[in-house]
Amino acid sequence: MARKLTVAAAQTGPVLGGMEEGVEAACAMVQEGARKGVDIICFPEVFLAPFFPNRLVRDYEKHFLTLPNAVTDPLFAVARQHKVGLIFGYAERAGAYFYNSAAVFDRAGQLVGTYRKTHIPAYFPSELRGGTGSYEKFYFSPGMSLPVFEVEGVRFGIQICNDRLYPEPSRKLALKGAEIIFMPIAYATYGNDDYRVAIWDLPLQARAFDNGVFVVAANRVGDENGRRHIGKSAIVNPLGGRILKQAGMDRPQLLVAEIDLDDVDKARRSLPWWRDRRVDLYGNLDPA
Repeated sequence: MARKLTVAAAQTGPVLGGMEEGVEAACAMVQEGARKGVDIICFPEVFLAPFFPNRLVRDYEKHFLTLPNAVTDPLFAVARQHKVGLIFGYAERAGAYFYNSAAVFDRAGQLVGTYRKTHIPAYFPSELRGGTGSYEKFYFSPGMSLPVFEVEGVRFGIQICNDRLYPEPSRKLALKGAEIIFMPIAYATYGNDDYRVAIWDLPLQARAFDNGVFVVAANRVGDENGRRHIGKSAIVNPLGGRILKQAGMDRPQLLVAEIDLDDVDKARRSLPWWRDRRVDLYGNLDPA
């Protein structure tokens, strides 16, 4: 029997104003999703703030939130009203710690849990236009776990941006029962446009194919004070890593697709890596 779910990747635009503007735009996307029968929407990485980690600034704390928060409450209220689940990417402050996080809300508006980005990057700047580099290690503490969330019988994990480049955590999520990996992302070209655009699809398709999971990747789009986010948000099927839907590179967009979770079982039968893995050769990656 088919197990259908309608998912969406919210491709949001550059942040040139305050958080309130971003919340208003996100509310409109949730309302659009509700009209299209969406069950759960994934928003991009820290999408309510400009991507401040591409430079060194001292007043970074203003970009961090502790939930619940009066600024974001309208978004969660709209999602709860329309019974739409959320993967909410944000800069999280938890006591003395600062994280790059994604909070999971079910269709009733209840907070199910939070994933904190585990692989924190740092890139050197270049002389290329937009080649600012990335200084995330100055701002974010790394998360310490790879949780699998369950909402209405669907099990899924989250990988935030740089996390997706590492095959091990995605495999761990699949081993723990994840059928979908949601990926909040803020992927930019850093001035190397042709190369960065060319390699965008590869890890999304690879993680879907080699783990037998759907991938829902929500990226930002547009020029943000010289930082170019490429968009191209995608929903990827585990059967051959085929891209079901993909957004463009020029505007915000709510990318919507109905997925059949039975394809997860089909993919894992056609590529039976559970059966053929050789943990005796390369160590046991199974959950404890």
